[in-house]
Amino acid sequence: MTGEPVRRLAAILFADVAGFTRMTEADEDGTLAALRWRRQSVVEPVIAGLGGRVVKHIGDGVMAEFASAVNAVAAAMRLHAESEAADIALPEDRRLRLRIGINLGDVVGEGDDLLGDGVNVASRLQALAEPGGIVVSAKVQAEVQGKLEVTFSDMGEQRLKNHTAPVRAYRVKAGSAAATPTADSGRLSVAVLPFTSLGADPDQQYFGDGVTEDIITELARLPVLHVASRNGSFRFRGPDADIAAAARMLGVRYVVEGSVRRMGPRLRITAQLIDTETGAHLWAERYDRAADEIFDVQDDVVHSIAGTVASRLQTLWNEESSRKPPAARTALDLAIQAERMSWQTAEDRGEAANLARQAIALDGQLARPHGVLAIVELVDWLRDLEAPEERLRIPLEQARMAVALAPNDFYSHIALASVYLYMRMHDLAEKHLEQALRLNPNGSGVKSIEAEVLLFSGRAAEGRRRLMAACDADPGFNPSWLWPTLAVMSYVDHDYLAALAAFRRIENPAEWTHAYAAAAHAMLGEHEAARGEVARVRAKNPAFAIALDLSRGPFRNQADRDHVAEGMRLAGLPD
Repeated sequence: MTGEPVRRLAAILFADVAGFTRMTEADEDGTLAALRWRRQSVVEPVIAGLGGRVVKHIGDGVMAEFASAVNAVAAAMRLHAESEAADIALPEDRRLRLRIGINLGDVVGEGDDLLGDGVNVASRLQALAEPGGIVVSAKVQAEVQGKLEVTFSDMGEQRLKNHTAPVRAYRVKAGSAAATPTADSGRLSVAVLPFTSLGADPDQQYFGDGVTEDIITELARLPVLHVASRNGSFRFRGPDADIAAAARMLGVRYVVEGSVRRMGPRLRITAQLIDTETGAHLWAERYDRAADEIFDVQDDVVHSIAGTVASRLQTLWNEESSRKPPAARTALDLAIQAERMSWQTAEDRGEAANLARQAIALDGQLARPHGVLAIVELVDWLRDLEAPEERLRIPLEQARMAVALAPNDFYSHIALASVYLYMRMHDLAEKHLEQALRLNPNGSGVKSIEAEVLLFSGRAAEGRRRLMAACDADPGFNPSWLWPTLAVMSYVDHDYLAALAAFRRIENPAEWTHAYAAAAHAMLGEHEAARGEVARVRAKNPAFAIALDLSRGPFRNQADRDHVAEGMRLAGLPD
């Protein structure tokens, strides 16, 4: 320890994971990886966002210091709300439920550590808490009473281990989304309010509640989002709910609201995304569906709404991250910026790699930058047609590291699925694609690797259907990879006119896209148009050869490879 001891008054928060020993005995590696991910995605951002400081991690627990008892309790409430949201996708026996104790007392600072009676009491109060519960001392209760929307239940005087005098303890009622209007966990925050029933049919309200719960579940899968819990959101029911007040109470900026109306044999569902700081309506949509297949309708509408909202909010996250001054950017900010550039030009990929390495230097336990490095190395290999396949071991190691650090992060599985696909290990690629789809079925990155896996695994027709469904569900869905992928899928599916229509929508096409367009024209007997595309291929890459290009295409079926080669050869491209 360094520095002279410094005595001060502080609010000390202790938290640990209930049942952690049991979970590690069942699956040590998976539990430890989940704990690391929860720390960096929930615990540390919440504590920092409310002005606290993580003093140290102790096994599965954490000790934090706050200058304000109010902020310490607000942080505890937020930790439970965010942990509840993060746990939604996990089986019951794998959920990381916290027990939290808070005390306000005298502490002694020695270097970065804290000692003293104030610390000891907080740790003993934590041991009194139930899973998902908070126990505070009388000093904390007196400071917080009336300042947060929480209730206290008197537990009486408690005899604490290694503490002579009894301590009066209070149980804090959890379940609110923290009543912390100043809270900012460093992520975009959103609440989904109960969809309002515009009719008298009680089944209609059940349907609206089901849609709301499923949207919450889908959005909670995204690590860049803080999603208010169901218990918090469902306090604001009805068409007269004050959206701005709900946002303040739930500690969020963005709100999704909607309605459900039955009109004879039809259902009309509306949804909109609102920025409560500006009052702007960022997106709105209406869905008219037949009411006879209500559960299919629910799945369809939920995926469409959740996917569109997630896409809009992730775009906002990217924009906000890029506007931050360099000194204020977190490891996750850097990783997200790197992710956006990882598939672009060689210069962009170089910058993406630099940003990813900076993120790792800031937080070595963050998975996303390892996934970005895997994608950058993979794309570099794809662009260098003379690079040996042995070089794929580099992105493979990075992608495996990402999955090990964050087995519940969809992007880690995207990276590993991508590497396995180009290693022609199709079964493993499909396995990790399924994991990514389970964790975030609506993300653009997930749709990208899904399209590639389906294309190269001999399921191009299915891939086309899924991509067109994504476009129909969200008119704003137009990522840069969409039209090249759809064009190649259409060609492989023998729909040459659709392939050419997609090719015409590509901005700044590469030589390989001109090669596929030449093949499509040739298969249609349009030889003059095919020769024009061949000339564009040669202008961009005089050394282009069919075999060299197909060496990077991991087609599982030889018939698909032969079909591509046939069209290019017919167009006049060299073998």
